[in-house]
Amino acid sequence: MAERDYASTPVSDDLNLKDIITGLSQDLRDLRSGKISPAEAHARANLAKQIWNGARIYLQAIKTLQSNAKPVDQIEAKEEQ
Repeated sequence: MAERDYASTPVSDDLNLKDIITGLSQDLRDLRSGKISPAEAHARANLAKQIWNGARIYLQAIKTLQSNAKPVDQIEAKEEQ
C-alpha cells in the first residue's frame, strides 16, 4: 500500500473526498443492479469529475502559495528596515 500523504490529507478530509469515492462506488453498484439509469450514473460521474477538478485546483493553489510564502519574522524584519 502506498505511504499516506499527510500534506494533502487535511484537504481531502475538508473536501470529504472519501465520501465522494464511496458514493461513486455505490453509484456503480446501483447502475449494475438497475437501481439508477445510465443517464443518471453519467450525471453523477460528471459532478464527481467537477469536484475532483476543484480539488486539483485547490491543491495547486495551496502549493503555489506555500512556495512563495515567507516566515512572518522575515516580513517584519523587512518592514523595520
